[in-house]
Amino acid sequence: MEPAEEDWLVESLRLYQDFYAFDLSGATRVLEWIDDKGVFVAGYESLKKNEILHLILPLRLSVKENQGLFPERDFKVCHGGFSDRSVFDLKYVPDTSLLVTSGLPGCYLQVWQVTEDSDVIKAVSTIAVHEKEKSLWPRVAIFSSAAPGVLHGVRLSSLQVVDLESQKTTYTSGVSDSEELSSLQVLDADTFAFCCTSGRLGLVDTRQKWAPLETRSPGPESSALRWCAEVGGRGQGPGPRIASLGSDGQLHLLDPRDLCHPVSSVQCPVSTPSPNPELLQVTWAPGLDDCLAISGFDGTVQVYDVSSWDGMGNGIEPLFTHRGHIFLDGKGMDTAPLVTTHTWHPCKPRTLLSAASDASLHVWDWVDLRASQ
Repeated sequence: MEPAEEDWLVESLRLYQDFYAFDLSGATRVLEWIDDKGVFVAGYESLKKNEILHLILPLRLSVKENQGLFPERDFKVCHGGFSDRSVFDLKYVPDTSLLVTSGLPGCYLQVWQVTEDSDVIKAVSTIAVHEKEKSLWPRVAIFSSAAPGVLHGVRLSSLQVVDLESQKTTYTSGVSDSEELSSLQVLDADTFAFCCTSGRLGLVDTRQKWAPLETRSPGPESSALRWCAEVGGRGQGPGPRIASLGSDGQLHLLDPRDLCHPVSSVQCPVSTPSPNPELLQVTWAPGLDDCLAISGFDGTVQVYDVSSWDGMGNGIEPLFTHRGHIFLDGKGMDTAPLVTTHTWHPCKPRTLLSAASDASLHVWDWVDLRASQ
């Protein structure tokens, strides 16, 4: 064991309230909650069958308060199935037994059913993708309602909403704009947000013709970067905020009412530009004011408190950095795995799940050391 690893293991006793490490059969880019007790994971390797699993969290993580010791400390496989394609995205359709997956080849979306009378996740239908591109896959989000809709698209020109049951198209962008999408997020019954790989952001009302509220086109200095974004954030402001993350570690916070002028722009202290910008991720904490997490640069997940950010800044530091994927892979710092995805627990404020390219899956409840100072 290397000294740095020994030091981290000793320090982890102080850094974490809870910490669990597991090994999946294959790496995942998907961590999708079904409730506060279960998540879906799915493999993304090409030219092979990939598992889709519904995992139940260890019992200790499924209770609202610490209630003593629990004998069960591992994930339990509740349902499983196999995909013939790589799975880059998976969305659970709320209040149903259905899942929607996207990946390569990207010529269709797959609809799955989690069967109640068995432990099988089975493919039940497909949704056609009209804009077929060999190297690109459709981004996906779900309008959850009495008649759920699937929002998907590779580029702005191919954005559409399809009724999940009838498979009729209920909305299209109707534009010829070829900008490539990096993420889609449904905000309510009628609106969604998009982020393009160029950093262009927009808010769309599906009750109207295409006329999004959007950012200005990025300048030439950003042309080599790729971006992702998420709307959310509890805090002192009057409403939600948008966090936009660049592949070089730039992070912008924006008010949805004025997307042309960032509230703040900072440079996160990342070790290197993202080696795979497809894995970039920024997420707002659902249970903490002004907290977000970023990953996709190396083997870490960084947590930030944005409450003190104002204007431009380069001297920011993470509130917490999870380094477990680096020190627990057994290969040392030089060959550390890349974090492929992370997600916040919907009910436990400081608990996150993170996965890495070595098929490791971590559940960790971090300690805010400011409280003890």
